[in-house]
Amino acid sequence: MALRSRLISLAAVLATLLGGIGLSFLWQKDAQAHGVAMMPGSRTYLCQLDAITGTGSLDPTNPACRAALNQSGASALYNWFSVLDSRAAGRGQGYVPDGTLCSAGDRSPYDFSAYNAARSDWPRTHLTSGATIKAQYSNWAAHPGDFRVYITKPGWSPTSQLGWNDLELIQTVTDPPQQGSPGANGGHYYWNLKLPSGRSGDAVIFMQWVRSDSQENFFSCSDVVFDGGNGEVTGIRGSGSTPPPDPDPTDPPPHTGECMAVYNVVNSWNGGFQGSVEVMNHGTSPLNGWAVQWKPGPGTTIGSAWNGSLTTGSDGTVTVRNVAHNRVVNPDGSVTFGFTATSSGNDFPVGTIGCVNP
Repeated sequence: MALRSRLISLAAVLATLLGGIGLSFLWQKDAQAHGVAMMPGSRTYLCQLDAITGTGSLDPTNPACRAALNQSGASALYNWFSVLDSRAAGRGQGYVPDGTLCSAGDRSPYDFSAYNAARSDWPRTHLTSGATIKAQYSNWAAHPGDFRVYITKPGWSPTSQLGWNDLELIQTVTDPPQQGSPGANGGHYYWNLKLPSGRSGDAVIFMQWVRSDSQENFFSCSDVVFDGGNGEVTGIRGSGSTPPPDPDPTDPPPHTGECMAVYNVVNSWNGGFQGSVEVMNHGTSPLNGWAVQWKPGPGTTIGSAWNGSLTTGSDGTVTVRNVAHNRVVNPDGSVTFGFTATSSGNDFPVGTIGCVNP
């Protein structure tokens, strides 16, 4: 059977891309950007696509993704775009230890250490040596900077820990164009990436996004195989067949201006949980008023909220707006509101959580 008919194209599964779940605090603070490789897909990105179900819960089919979820937990996978070090400042070899490249040197606010596992069954993107592909990198929060693209040297084995001496730099791109809105499903930077010739077998494409307006850097590891493919993906839910439908067929809330919202489960118990949402301003001027909207998972009812004004629509959609004391969010700052909810076990939203017009 032809390779194209056996494998699933990465583009075919982009519709299932969901919003992230973020770290939160109870005061204003500096905001963090977010981004990771989407083509070729990083481990966190493809594992999130593999794991997410129609109810918003996580149930990976890939054994490597399952092991990573069991070790690093759900918050890391819901925050697939946050493999970051807020103090990296362009540093790489000698700063990020070998064996931790796929977890930002274990300096992220989330535990991505499991995604460093040296194993051969991570989801893979199938490529052709010597071809030119359109690389894509999530612009969940957009910022200027360089994208450094590395690939493992011939002879590297996926069952060995990834170190800097295993890599060679093949491209650096500065401020590439964007497609789609920042903070929206599928939004990304894109550029042409010429793949090295004479390659076959397994490899890792490692990318480091070096922001020019901050010390914050992002890191991603994308497992690929040079076998004549054209960007098809194997090892995730739906491989070799029609991908699952979008778990939320309705349009997600629009990303408003420079506002961005990320969701976190702070604590959970039998029958309920406490959550928080961080509202970030990635703009250069103050954000004057904000509102956040999402649809809770099946069996979840939001009961009360603090540091925000809660309303619930007839379809269950939740909207939380600012209150007087946190109406203004400073540039590169954030505020957080909290809430409690009853739940039958699915504590996360269905689809995207996002900022809407206040």
